Amino acid sequence: MVDLPVLDGAGLRTLAERSAAVTVACACNEASLAAWTSTPLSFPETLLQDIGTLLPDPYDEPGFAEYHPGGTRYESADAPVAPRHFPYNRCNVAACKVCGRCYLRYTEAGGYFVDRRIRALNRPELVVDAALALS
Repeated sequence: MVDLPVLDGAGLRTLAERSAAVTVACACNEASLAAWTSTPLSFPETLLQDIGTLLPDPYDEPGFAEYHPGGTRYESADAPVAPRHFPYNRCNVAACKVCGRCYLRYTEAGGYFVDRRIRALNRPELVVDAALALS
């Protein structure tokens, strides 16, 4: 198990800004991942390397409360990225080793299935500071 740095809202926003600035074509960017989705079978996961986590304590069970003050939903492309709220409180952040784009990833597990979920981290305006998101 690799120890990943725990990212705060500012660190996450910085990664989103860097990711948004990437304009080169890359295999990691062929599918639209603007909203949470199951990782496509064609997605080149081998290109990604985990670079940080939003889970401060791997032994603590994070909650399931979501943060949608503007009426968005989990599957909305414009849903806020609120690090202390579900599903972000279960995420690692990965960067493409080829182009540098960043992605949020977590594993959805329930009943009889496991589903790797992914969302592009490329809209810094959607990142909500963790302290503000708790109110």
